[in-house]
Amino acid sequence: MALGSLVWLVGCAKGGSGPCVSNCPEIDVTGSNGSATNLSVAGVSLPLTFTATIKNAAQGPVTWNITGTNCTNPTDSSNPCGYFTATTGSTASYQGPSSIPATPQFEVVATLQSDPGLSGSLTVTIVPDTANVSPAAPDVAAGLTQEYVATAAPDYAPQTFTWTCTVNGSACANFVQDPDISGLARYKPTAGEECGGSGCVTISAAATIDPTGCSYDTKKFPCQQSQTTVISQRLSGVYAFQFSGYDANGKAIAVAGTFTVAAGGAISGFEDENSWNGSAFVTTQHNFSGGSYTPLGGGNDNSNNAGTLSLNTGVFPSTYTAVLDGNGDVQMIASSGGASGSGFAVLSAVNKFNQGTTAVFAFGLTGVDASNNRVGYVGLLATDGVSSVTTGQIDINDNGSASGCISPNCAVTGSYTFNSGTNRGQLTLTAPKVMAFDFFVANGNSSNPNNPLNLYAISTDSNPTVVGTMTLQDSKVSPYNNAAFNGTSVSELVGANNNVALIQGTTLGDSKSSGGQGPCSSNNNNLGNVEGTFNQNNGGTLIPPPPLSLTGIGISFPNNTSESGSSNPYTYVSTSGNTGRYIFCLLGNPTDTSPVMPIPFVLYASGANRGYLLDQSSSSVMTGTMNPETTPKSGAFASIQAAGTYAVATSSNTMQSASGCNDLASCYASMNLLLTSPSSTVFSLSGIENPGNTAISGTYTVTFSGLGALTMPGQNQSNANFVIYGVTETSFYMIGWDEESGTTYNGLISPMLYMVQ
Repeated sequence: MALGSLVWLVGCAKGGSGPCVSNCPEIDVTGSNGSATNLSVAGVSLPLTFTATIKNAAQGPVTWNITGTNCTNPTDSSNPCGYFTATTGSTASYQGPSSIPATPQFEVVATLQSDPGLSGSLTVTIVPDTANVSPAAPDVAAGLTQEYVATAAPDYAPQTFTWTCTVNGSACANFVQDPDISGLARYKPTAGEECGGSGCVTISAAATIDPTGCSYDTKKFPCQQSQTTVISQRLSGVYAFQFSGYDANGKAIAVAGTFTVAAGGAISGFEDENSWNGSAFVTTQHNFSGGSYTPLGGGNDNSNNAGTLSLNTGVFPSTYTAVLDGNGDVQMIASSGGASGSGFAVLSAVNKFNQGTTAVFAFGLTGVDASNNRVGYVGLLATDGVSSVTTGQIDINDNGSASGCISPNCAVTGSYTFNSGTNRGQLTLTAPKVMAFDFFVANGNSSNPNNPLNLYAISTDSNPTVVGTMTLQDSKVSPYNNAAFNGTSVSELVGANNNVALIQGTTLGDSKSSGGQGPCSSNNNNLGNVEGTFNQNNGGTLIPPPPLSLTGIGISFPNNTSESGSSNPYTYVSTSGNTGRYIFCLLGNPTDTSPVMPIPFVLYASGANRGYLLDQSSSSVMTGTMNPETTPKSGAFASIQAAGTYAVATSSNTMQSASGCNDLASCYASMNLLLTSPSSTVFSLSGIENPGNTAISGTYTVTFSGLGALTMPGQNQSNANFVIYGVTETSFYMIGWDEESGTTYNGLISPMLYMVQ
């Protein structure tokens, strides 16, 4: 994090002739620079202003001093601790030293002139001015352009830089610094710069105010270079993908499959498609007669991260607008056939699916029933490593009906096969009725709990027609009791008719509560407590209600209850023998005067603080995932960490039918965004949005907790607002934050979007 964002408690000292018990005289000393306040770090060669506030004593001028090891005259420019350029009765203008002294900490002291026994101090640390370059490790195709952003820390440092780009020890051929924005550069590699190794191109920036800043301990003072790999083409290898959306008549479509991109760019593969044939949903397998990936024109600054993906089947959907993150994973929206939808394509880890090893998979699947009503499945499947699903559990919500699978949940058994040559498996479950699925190995690793193996699954019996993901459960977490969920996670939830929500919740790993209120009340005395913040946009009904302060995102819960208080309605509890099934009580509105009524969700865990969520009773059928929040190394989020290029797209179908969008195609959107610093706490964004290939711009902020806001000027209408919840320092979920569709951006009502660098 930019060290200038760190906060140090103000210092104070008490004086007088005797001990003081209350309302004691004191002096608070604070540091600031422009819009940055409560600063306790001083960057090399950077100015600060210190302010003394006298409390419970007669007001009067103070005398300023700098004390500490090796500190000298506070007004001498050669003082290794920095010096005062000017002082007044209550403020001191300070200039940081040109280098870091052997002892970088010192005290800024303010003493009341009328009472030398009353003084206050602030501990200040001198830090180097460092620069971080994003993205950190992208793949860049020869002939395409990648944008890089540098950000200087502390936050208040001038955002001016000197850039370098080297490949095999020589300067890169086509690397330029933007003439208008010092912190922006572009690289368009040539085929000769495919140096044959990962991260063989080094791109770095040095803050012009302190070119030596990156020579210090980079573990203490992060100074990130970009290690870029030049490749021959942006898409290459075996991919798995899934897609869901609606046709022009508002009928659901679900697709999953696999495709291979050959060295020359040719695409082959196949897909399963569930679609409406006029009287029923049917499943059809389509082989690709060809296909291609075409990046944006080479002269476009976004050309390395966006393009058109064609998977030729002769039926909708076959053409997608695609945006790519640094790993080459694809977010895509339909751009053919007059309808809409979104999906993902990821490089397949097909060799990581070991059919000879027992495994447990948690899953979440979403779709529609035969009447086009929304349906959700969540559950667990245990395999024997040969061909059988030995045990399992499933919960179902079909348009508000539990189908007999809430309490108790339904037991599951079945069988499966897998062909690694085609990257296709077949799964049959025998409870609560016979259900058939195909699955395709997506991304992840069978032995890494922080990057678990994922399978994309789709129903092949078409009733209900569902698609989703199965995730290898972390076997190192045992048992899956309340204590296994002890930490902060971000949950994204999507329901019918534009009902979306984001939750940043901390599970306390306890069993203290005796139950809450409303539908989640229970006589179980082993309930754990959940605390956090959420935003919900239910088709334009906002919680918290407007007006929304974009600097104070969300509504906090629980409301005025203690961690162990029995009145806390936000609870969770492990069920079914501590194997990974939980009941969570989430959402609701703590600002209501009536008792809080959270919604009961079932969660099947894929690991500690992660899993698949399904609301148990409402016709909205809210589904989604819980994802562990990975706090940056600095311990907090900041806008400066999020700078760089991002792929953004609708991540889940938010509509039960195609009706309700001002602009049907705009119910789903993809964007490439460039986030840069204009040398302030509010950062700028620019990029391209599809459908329409429209240039966009705006601003964004991210707070210490990872919550933030993004605003884009509307096209001939009001601004579009989005709420941001950070999962890592470079991946975020966003939901639209506007009350009425008439004031939304290009018809975006309340989509769930995923933003990843």
